[in-house]
Amino acid sequence: MSILYIILSVLFILVCGGLVVCILLQKKSSQGLGSIAGMGNSADTYWDRNRNRSLEGTLEKYTKIGGVVLFIFSLAMCVVK
Repeated sequence: MSILYIILSVLFILVCGGLVVCILLQKKSSQGLGSIAGMGNSADTYWDRNRNRSLEGTLEKYTKIGGVVLFIFSLAMCVVK
């Protein structure tokens, strides 16, 4: 087993743990699948416009970034092995 594979494995585990924490800290969305079909309340409120500045918006951003990083690490581990 190469040193690079071990380093990637440790980083992969750390990213997985961080992603789990980010997901668990988020609040549950009450709209569910109705928001996809456009059946939810689509009012443009002050909270909706400034959501990215809140803790929820930050956690959503980190979750997306973590998912991309996790995907890249998994591809890199497949190539290295």
